[in-house]
Amino acid sequence: MFAEGLVLAISLAFLSDRSDGCRDRGKPAKKEKQHTSNTETTETAQAPAAPEPKTTKPARVRARRAHAATKKAKTGKKANHAKKAPKGAKKAASVQDGSKTAKVLDLLKRPGGASAKDLMKATGWQPHSVRGFLSGTINKKMGLTVISSKAEDGERSYSIKA
Repeated sequence: MFAEGLVLAISLAFLSDRSDGCRDRGKPAKKEKQHTSNTETTETAQAPAAPEPKTTKPARVRARRAHAATKKAKTGKKANHAKKAPKGAKKAASVQDGSKTAKVLDLLKRPGGASAKDLMKATGWQPHSVRGFLSGTINKKMGLTVISSKAEDGERSYSIKA
Protein backbone atom coordinates (compact mmCIF):
# COMPACT_ATOMS: atom_id res chain seq x y z
CA MET A 1 0.00 0.00 0.00
CA PHE A 2 2.82 2.40 0.76
CA ALA A 3 4.60 1.49 -2.47
CA GLU A 4 1.54 2.30 -4.57
CA GLY A 5 1.18 5.74 -2.98
CA LEU A 6 4.90 6.43 -3.53
CA VAL A 7 4.69 5.45 -7.20
CA LEU A 8 1.65 7.66 -7.60
CA ALA A 9 3.38 10.61 -5.92
CA ILE A 10 6.47 10.20 -8.11
CA SER A 11 4.45 9.93 -11.31
CA LEU A 12 2.48 13.07 -10.41
CA ALA A 13 5.67 14.98 -9.69
CA PHE A 14 7.02 14.33 -13.19
CA LEU A 15 3.86 15.31 -15.07
CA SER A 16 4.85 18.68 -16.47
CA ASP A 17 2.73 18.84 -19.59
CA ARG A 18 -0.28 21.02 -18.80
CA SER A 19 -3.11 21.38 -21.25
CA ASP A 20 -4.89 24.38 -19.73
CA GLY A 21 -2.96 27.07 -21.63
CA CYS A 22 -1.00 28.08 -18.57
CA ARG A 23 2.04 30.29 -19.11
CA ASP A 24 4.06 28.00 -16.90
CA ARG A 25 3.74 25.07 -19.30
CA GLY A 26 6.75 22.83 -19.24
CA LYS A 27 7.79 23.85 -15.74
CA PRO A 28 7.45 21.31 -12.99
CA ALA A 29 4.37 21.79 -10.87
CA LYS A 30 4.88 23.28 -7.41
CA LYS A 31 4.50 20.74 -4.68
CA GLU A 32 2.11 21.61 -1.94
CA LYS A 33 3.18 20.86 1.56
CA GLN A 34 0.65 18.87 3.41
CA HIS A 35 0.70 18.51 7.13
CA THR A 36 -0.26 15.00 7.91
CA SER A 37 0.37 12.87 10.86
CA ASN A 38 2.45 9.76 10.69
CA THR A 39 -0.64 7.63 11.00
CA GLU A 40 -2.17 8.89 7.75
CA THR A 41 -0.99 7.36 4.53
CA THR A 42 -0.17 9.12 1.29
CA GLU A 43 -3.13 7.40 -0.34
CA THR A 44 -5.54 9.93 1.07
CA ALA A 45 -3.28 12.90 0.31
CA GLN A 46 -3.45 12.62 -3.48
CA ALA A 47 -6.17 11.47 -5.80
CA PRO A 48 -5.32 9.13 -8.66
CA ALA A 49 -4.59 11.01 -11.90
CA ALA A 50 -6.71 10.37 -14.95
CA PRO A 51 -4.67 8.84 -17.77
CA GLU A 52 -4.09 11.17 -20.71
CA PRO A 53 -6.03 10.25 -23.86
CA LYS A 54 -3.91 8.61 -26.51
CA THR A 55 -4.05 10.15 -29.94
CA THR A 56 -4.44 7.97 -32.98
CA LYS A 57 -3.20 10.58 -35.46
CA PRO A 58 0.52 11.26 -35.91
CA ALA A 59 1.82 14.63 -34.75
CA ARG A 60 1.91 17.37 -37.40
CA VAL A 61 4.96 19.13 -36.03
CA ARG A 62 8.12 19.34 -38.08
CA ALA A 63 11.62 19.34 -36.71
CA ARG A 64 13.01 22.70 -35.64
CA ARG A 65 15.59 24.38 -37.82
CA ALA A 66 18.04 27.17 -37.24
CA HIS A 67 16.76 30.73 -37.76
CA ALA A 68 18.90 31.68 -40.72
CA ALA A 69 18.12 33.09 -44.12
CA THR A 70 18.14 30.57 -46.89
CA LYS A 71 20.85 30.96 -49.49
CA LYS A 72 19.76 31.66 -53.03
CA ALA A 73 21.27 29.65 -55.80
CA LYS A 74 23.77 31.60 -57.86
CA THR A 75 23.17 31.78 -61.57
CA GLY A 76 25.99 31.27 -64.00
CA LYS A 77 25.57 34.14 -66.44
CA LYS A 78 23.19 37.06 -66.56
CA ALA A 79 21.02 37.55 -69.59
CA ASN A 80 22.29 40.09 -72.08
CA HIS A 81 19.93 43.01 -72.40
CA ALA A 82 19.40 44.90 -75.63
CA LYS A 83 21.96 47.65 -75.94
CA LYS A 84 20.77 51.23 -76.09
CA ALA A 85 21.84 53.61 -78.82
CA PRO A 86 24.78 55.83 -77.88
CA LYS A 87 23.83 59.25 -76.55
CA GLY A 88 25.26 61.14 -79.53
CA ALA A 89 23.14 59.21 -82.04
CA LYS A 90 19.72 60.40 -80.81
CA LYS A 91 17.23 61.64 -83.36
CA ALA A 92 14.58 64.25 -82.80
CA ALA A 93 11.36 62.36 -82.24
CA SER A 94 8.47 63.03 -84.53
CA VAL A 95 5.98 65.37 -82.90
CA GLN A 96 2.23 65.41 -83.48
CA ASP A 97 0.89 68.60 -84.99
CA GLY A 98 -1.09 70.70 -82.52
CA SER A 99 0.44 69.11 -79.43
CA LYS A 100 2.01 71.14 -76.66
CA THR A 101 5.41 69.81 -77.65
CA ALA A 102 4.91 71.10 -81.18
CA LYS A 103 3.85 74.51 -79.84
CA VAL A 104 6.91 74.74 -77.58
CA LEU A 105 9.27 73.71 -80.41
CA ASP A 106 7.78 76.34 -82.73
CA LEU A 107 8.26 79.03 -80.08
CA LEU A 108 11.85 77.93 -79.38
CA LYS A 109 12.77 77.94 -83.11
CA ARG A 110 11.88 81.62 -83.48
CA PRO A 111 14.90 83.91 -84.07
CA GLY A 112 14.74 85.49 -80.60
CA GLY A 113 13.65 82.28 -78.86
CA ALA A 114 10.85 82.35 -76.28
CA SER A 115 10.68 83.65 -72.74
CA ALA A 116 9.55 81.48 -69.88
CA LYS A 117 6.34 83.54 -69.69
CA ASP A 118 5.60 82.84 -73.38
CA LEU A 119 6.07 79.12 -72.84
CA MET A 120 3.88 79.16 -69.71
CA LYS A 121 1.13 81.02 -71.56
CA ALA A 122 1.23 78.65 -74.56
CA THR A 123 1.12 75.47 -72.47
CA GLY A 124 -0.68 76.49 -69.29
CA TRP A 125 2.11 74.98 -67.20
CA GLN A 126 3.79 76.16 -64.01
CA PRO A 127 7.34 77.56 -64.29
CA HIS A 128 8.94 74.42 -62.84
CA SER A 129 7.06 72.27 -65.35
CA VAL A 130 8.32 74.36 -68.28
CA ARG A 131 11.93 74.08 -67.05
CA GLY A 132 11.55 70.34 -66.50
CA PHE A 133 10.10 69.88 -69.99
CA LEU A 134 12.98 71.81 -71.56
CA SER A 135 15.57 69.82 -69.63
CA GLY A 136 14.01 66.36 -69.74
CA THR A 137 12.04 66.07 -72.94
CA ILE A 138 13.68 68.46 -75.35
CA ASN A 139 17.28 68.26 -74.17
CA LYS A 140 17.58 64.64 -72.97
CA LYS A 141 14.90 62.67 -74.82
CA MET A 142 14.90 64.52 -78.14
CA GLY A 143 18.61 65.28 -78.08
CA LEU A 144 18.19 68.96 -79.00
CA THR A 145 20.43 71.60 -77.46
CA VAL A 146 18.51 74.25 -75.51
CA ILE A 147 20.26 77.62 -75.29
CA SER A 148 19.33 79.73 -72.29
CA SER A 149 20.16 83.45 -72.19
CA LYS A 150 19.31 86.16 -69.72
CA ALA A 151 18.33 89.59 -71.05
CA GLU A 152 19.30 92.90 -69.42
CA ASP A 153 15.87 93.21 -67.85
CA GLY A 154 16.47 89.87 -66.05
CA GLU A 155 14.02 87.83 -68.11
CA ARG A 156 15.35 84.49 -69.29
CA SER A 157 14.76 83.32 -72.86
CA TYR A 158 15.19 79.86 -74.32
CA SER A 159 15.95 78.84 -77.89
CA ILE A 160 17.12 75.83 -79.87
CA LYS A 161 19.25 75.53 -82.96
CA ALA A 162 17.02 75.13 -86.00
